[in-house]
Amino acid sequence: MDVLAELAFSTSDLAQVRFAVSPMWEVAPSFRLLRSGAARSIHRPWIDQVRPRLLAAGLDRGWLDELIPPGGGYVPDFLNPAPAGPAPAPAAERDAIRAAPADRVRRDLDHLARHQGTLGPRLRALRDDPPGLLAEVAEEVETYWELALAPYWARIRAVLDADVLHRARQAAEHGTGHLLNHLHTSLSWDGDALRMARRKQPLTRTTAGTGLLLIPSAFTGAGLRTRTAPPDPPQVAYQARGIGSLWQARPVARADALSAVLGRSRTLLLTELEIPASTTQLAHRTGLSPAGVSQYLTALRDAGLVSAHRAGRSVLYARTTAAEVLLRAATDH
Repeated sequence: MDVLAELAFSTSDLAQVRFAVSPMWEVAPSFRLLRSGAARSIHRPWIDQVRPRLLAAGLDRGWLDELIPPGGGYVPDFLNPAPAGPAPAPAAERDAIRAAPADRVRRDLDHLARHQGTLGPRLRALRDDPPGLLAEVAEEVETYWELALAPYWARIRAVLDADVLHRARQAAEHGTGHLLNHLHTSLSWDGDALRMARRKQPLTRTTAGTGLLLIPSAFTGAGLRTRTAPPDPPQVAYQARGIGSLWQARPVARADALSAVLGRSRTLLLTELEIPASTTQLAHRTGLSPAGVSQYLTALRDAGLVSAHRAGRSVLYARTTAAEVLLRAATDH
């Protein structure tokens, strides 16, 4: 049965409202989406590219498969550590998962068991020995991150950052109450409390901690995702603005303008990396030799324009945020 929760705000709570872009908050909803293979999802281009890698790596039958129930529902809170700053590094968040207190892990798994009816042998073993097995969980999270999210993170991060800037401007121009009142259709602000409709559980300051942490997300759907684990602040993940255009093809940059600076082959590789690709794939698509592609990618990586991410036996190359800015500038002029 759904309830209407009211989260009271003191002056101190309002002063502690902040945003964070969190890599780990994208893991559970993106994994769930990949497993479902949703045919009509706006993330279809990403699903088509990543799902074969997920299956090849066996991640459809590992820790994440058991910790993240299909079709929605509770995800253990220790998989979503509270972001320590506005944009924590993926490694820092994985370290937080690895260092999750044993009692926190057991409590979360008990909660998951109540939702699912039982735990399988693997999760029962994790409940019995969190310190011994959390490293395996974190290692699988890292594998998933590298093959599914890291190659696309520059593009995803740009959308999330734009959302934060938009919300920050709302707060600056109209106040925090206006921001909270317009964040999501299930949220409303009444002057001293944030009301959350369609919740399964009540939410109070006693159970939620102080302040409020807002997390824009690329893969969270139309609903909200919340985490309440005092002393951490209550966390609310919501769908970021601009997700509908996330995977749309970008205008092709003026190759002549960039070639004069980077060289023709390096420019060609950057434009081809609209979709992350391996050296072999890039050689096939561009007609350059694999050795030449490798040499040019090394130069681009040294310049901070390309990043490399291991996906099984392959290494995928992707454009960085700096490369996206450079290409955008060349396109606009």
